[in-house]
Amino acid sequence: MPSSESPPALSLSNDELDPLVHSPARLRILTVLKEVERADFLFILRHTDLTRGNLSSHLSKLESVGYVKITKEFVEKIPHTLIQLTEEGKTALERYRQQMLQKLERIK
Repeated sequence: MPSSESPPALSLSNDELDPLVHSPARLRILTVLKEVERADFLFILRHTDLTRGNLSSHLSKLESVGYVKITKEFVEKIPHTLIQLTEEGKTALERYRQQMLQKLERIK
């Protein structure tokens, strides 16, 4: 069960890419979530082409550092998982985007 305390922030240099965002699967998850307020597990599954196990594993990693918030509920006795990008996740994704743009500028 997740703690109510904020997870420790990653300490990265200005040029170092966040490995939690740089992973192709997690980058797909984060970019899907950036476009919506929140999404259910099946929506993300369809839009990332990941397997259920891979998606679950990557979401757990993103949740452990506070980049996503996962809410589980029951709708008519059927489990329903909702995921949303946190402010920390939005910041991490934007930082990654800026770093990638800078790196691409250097190879012109």
